[in-house]
Amino acid sequence: MAKEFLQKESSGPNDWTVWSVSGRIDMVTADSAYATGEDIVLRNVKTVLDMTDMEYLSSAGLRVLLRLNKLAKKNGKTFTLARPSGIVKSVLEDSGMDALFTIYTSLEELD
Repeated sequence: MAKEFLQKESSGPNDWTVWSVSGRIDMVTADSAYATGEDIVLRNVKTVLDMTDMEYLSSAGLRVLLRLNKLAKKNGKTFTLARPSGIVKSVLEDSGMDALFTIYTSLEELD
């Protein structure tokens, strides 16, 4: 059974804001994920999406990431990704998204 879709915001190292998402970003959760991500990106200079507990990322989820990246750049902010694993990491690599984002393997790497 899939985990419940949960999002939370916390402070990370070096003035980064950590947006943690657990569960799935797919057609059902994409709008909620984008709305939360948009709010977090616009309020903070540097945002990292912690994907540690993310189970799945669909094409709708990839669109969320692209839109948030575009929003951050347009507003002079930084949006990046951290700690993807399993199928989420595979989806990022297979879609070429790993070439568009700096993807950190740990939050301690954030500068």
